[in-house]
Amino acid sequence: MINPSILLVEDDQALSAMLSFNIEKAGFKVRLAIDGEEAMELAREEIPDLVVLDWMIPKFSGLEVCRMMRRNKSLSKVPIIMLTAKSKEEDRLRGLEGGADDYVTKPFSPKELIARIKAVLRRSRPSTGADQLSSGDIVMDLSSYKVTRKGKEIHLGPIEFKLLRHFMENPGRVYSREQLIDSVWGPSIYIEMRTVDVHIRRLRKAVQVGTDRNIIRTVRSAGYAFDPILD
Repeated sequence: MINPSILLVEDDQALSAMLSFNIEKAGFKVRLAIDGEEAMELAREEIPDLVVLDWMIPKFSGLEVCRMMRRNKSLSKVPIIMLTAKSKEEDRLRGLEGGADDYVTKPFSPKELIARIKAVLRRSRPSTGADQLSSGDIVMDLSSYKVTRKGKEIHLGPIEFKLLRHFMENPGRVYSREQLIDSVWGPSIYIEMRTVDVHIRRLRKAVQVGTDRNIIRTVRSAGYAFDPILD
């Protein structure tokens, strides 16, 4: 089995060396970048399985790199974990809205980061059981990790893909934020409730292309539900 490839983007040499050592010890292949420009070059050269990205790096900030990757067709689905000393809720939301899949606030232990890497990789890889899910003009191909609407591909991040799959497998059922966290992120991972809202907004924006109908319905004081599309 090929070890998953992690692109670690960190300009603090001591921190980079310590994290690289521990991530490799956990069984991952690690490549290092010290700034945003080098990160994009390495990512384009060899698409990583996951990026660990510090917010405060030279040339392009981590947030800028995150946004550039999400706009790049080849890199748009690569999971990203953001590292930062910024602990305010609005900063965490900016990172998530910029395209990050998870957010780790400094200081943190290598064990916590490795646990989050493993969790993000698990949820970014769909199982290969049933090949396809569909609802009206939305088709989700689980083997190729593609979603189309009216025949046009919709680009989703790993979390949005997992959310849409969960909703499409359970149409019409209302899920609370706590239930979505358990199903999509996993019960052992701490995720703030507003993080769910950020990913729901991103999913809605992606799937509602060309239509005004909101297929992911907010149920006041209860959560969210997916309204199946009737042909």
